[in-house]
Amino acid sequence: MSDHQGSSAPEESFISHLVELRDRLLRSLIAVAIVLGGLCLYPGPGEIYDILAAPLTAALPEGTKMVAIGVITPFMVPLKVTAMVAFVLALPFILYQAWAFIAPGLYAHEKRLGIPLIISSSLLFLMGMAFCYFFVFGQVFHFIASFAPKSITPAPDIEAYLSFVMTMFLAFGIAFEVPVALVVLVKLGVVSVEKLKEWRSYFIVGAFVVAAVVTPPDVVSQLALAIPMCLLYEIGILAARMVTRTRRDPESAAPTTDLDAQMDQAEEEFRKLGGK
Repeated sequence: MSDHQGSSAPEESFISHLVELRDRLLRSLIAVAIVLGGLCLYPGPGEIYDILAAPLTAALPEGTKMVAIGVITPFMVPLKVTAMVAFVLALPFILYQAWAFIAPGLYAHEKRLGIPLIISSSLLFLMGMAFCYFFVFGQVFHFIASFAPKSITPAPDIEAYLSFVMTMFLAFGIAFEVPVALVVLVKLGVVSVEKLKEWRSYFIVGAFVVAAVVTPPDVVSQLALAIPMCLLYEIGILAARMVTRTRRDPESAAPTTDLDAQMDQAEEEFRKLGGK
């Protein structure tokens, strides 16, 4: 009888985790749907797409507009842009749901590290998107327009523009995560700050290679991605150095480490008792 109860306990725990995961996914989807509905009512998908297309339309010749080749493209593309904006606005709530799901399975020191990483990575990703929209797009589109022959009239397709914008947003958002990645690697003991300094020249070369691959074939966009990546690499080294100094401080780090070990051991014992 006890063996049957012991074998059914992990199954019940697994099912309860699946139920909790389903509930939190539903809450996240409902949050995105609510924000999406509000954006569709005001200001509307058309106005939101006009804001996204403003850097390109400002670089086009006067009186020139973008075109929509597909039959349902004028409806679907602005709706996709609105859904993307709704997801970004609901991202704090989505991250909270993800954190609430995984937090019970983490140790004390992992919980203290997780919240700052989530907040910093989210802010850096948004900063990368903002930098791309407010600075890079305007420079790139004016640079490309200056090379366009006078015998043609540029008329970009709105779906191709959306694909380009998504690629650029993703590239700059991930590039701005360099400091977080370096801090995590140093915190986990994978690399040291001294190694990061030695690899600085290799990272600079890699940054320019990545910029040449993911950005359009113009100098402006490639420099606009490669130079911030190099600067963020230096910021990541400084942040990682601060982390290692805090960890090695004998007056402040030692009591905290002992307390973390005691809390982690208590949590492990509690999990073992709960499993039985």
